[in-house]
Amino acid sequence: MIVAENGVDFKRLEEEIFKNCCKQGCEALKNALEEYDRALAAGRDKTLYRNKGLKKTVIKTIMGETEYRRTIYERKNEDGTKSFVYLLDEAMGIEGSGFMSGLLAEQIVRASCEGAYRSAARAVSEMTGQRISHTAAWKVVQDIGRRVDVREQEAAALAAKEEGKGELETKVLFEEQDGIWLKMQGKSRKKHGPSHEMKVAIAYDGAVKTGKKRYKLTNKVACANFEPAGQFKKRKEGVIADTYNTDEIEIRLVNGDGAPWIKTSAADDAAHFNLDAFHRNQAITKAAPDADSRKTMIDLLYSNDIDNLLTYIDALANSVGDETQEKNLRGLHTYFTGNKDGLIDYRRRGLDIPKPPEGKEYRGMGAMESNIFTIIGNRMKGGRACWSEDGGNNLARLLCLKTTQKLSETLRNLTDVVLPEKYAEEIITGLSATKVAKSVGKGYNGTHQAHSPATPDYKWLRSFGALLPLGEF
Repeated sequence: MIVAENGVDFKRLEEEIFKNCCKQGCEALKNALEEYDRALAAGRDKTLYRNKGLKKTVIKTIMGETEYRRTIYERKNEDGTKSFVYLLDEAMGIEGSGFMSGLLAEQIVRASCEGAYRSAARAVSEMTGQRISHTAAWKVVQDIGRRVDVREQEAAALAAKEEGKGELETKVLFEEQDGIWLKMQGKSRKKHGPSHEMKVAIAYDGAVKTGKKRYKLTNKVACANFEPAGQFKKRKEGVIADTYNTDEIEIRLVNGDGAPWIKTSAADDAAHFNLDAFHRNQAITKAAPDADSRKTMIDLLYSNDIDNLLTYIDALANSVGDETQEKNLRGLHTYFTGNKDGLIDYRRRGLDIPKPPEGKEYRGMGAMESNIFTIIGNRMKGGRACWSEDGGNNLARLLCLKTTQKLSETLRNLTDVVLPEKYAEEIITGLSATKVAKSVGKGYNGTHQAHSPATPDYKWLRSFGALLPLGEF
């Protein structure tokens, strides 16, 4: 600690207190785990498990690495063979040495969702008692991402059998989908080329007003993946059925830019395709040769006169003399013909749409442009970022959970380790003066590192400098 003429280096003091707290926490955790191991040893079936001594292992937590010893046993199997097990590991549901706690994994995942793996590793290392590398951060994301994939595959299988576990009920479900092109690397670059389209889908049951001109989508779910259209549709249906009771959905409104893989989602009898207004109007603006023709197209569109709109575009393409303008108009005609059923906004089609619940609104669709940036683009596009197919998929799954505020719950379910209540209490009480030495190291009490001025004005500093265990604050 550095003491200046008129003050104290508070940052250094804060760091020392933090380190002291982390060391005491690790010691308390070590004591509780070893006592739990002794309790398991005393209560085991001694005819089945033969004590073969103690082995060291490490559990990585936000406080730092906690090294402890647990008993290894020789077990007699039913077929007469022998194997070696750790009853403590089995009881806690962990495998091998170097297990990472769920809380630390969550901190790494959240930091990795915000920025590059190097930045994530640096942020976690600075804000916790644990030091990790960017490679460790990457491995955590890959491991958790693969576990989420297993859950999504299971949900997709249940949805295919109409056995989804979703309980949220709604009569109207809004779905929006789009793709984003990301740069590829390694074997994935050889397989797909320099860039590959990641498919992204969201679903929600309406919107609530949060400000004068601001709205928030309600009960939003999301998924993203590089996989082919058929597999992605199954994944999307699984994610929806895992939250929503699909038996109660009377009408589905599917919004997109008209890509074939998106329109397959509107093949259901209860689904209605809606061509995204941004892409629709952008296509008119790019193809119209002048302002008057653009206005005419817009007027015909909003008059629901689609047949005359297509006739007008075709006649205009035949009359212009510029070859480029003709090509653009014929492309617009083809685009609108292929998406004729979705050109009119769903609110102007006369559909029998149930009324929204009180406090909720059914607004125009078109949230995907914002969501595709918020969910995927902001983290995965730009900044010279390149992805392998698996690496991109794993991170994208976590980004979807983060955006829909399901990340913490999912991580708790995937990394849950439960201790008996007795030992959880001992970890807490282990942070008292009766369980932990008053200082870390020999004779250290916080004042041996620096000297406080002996004047009355600095009496508070001499008291503050003596670092006490947590239980004595």
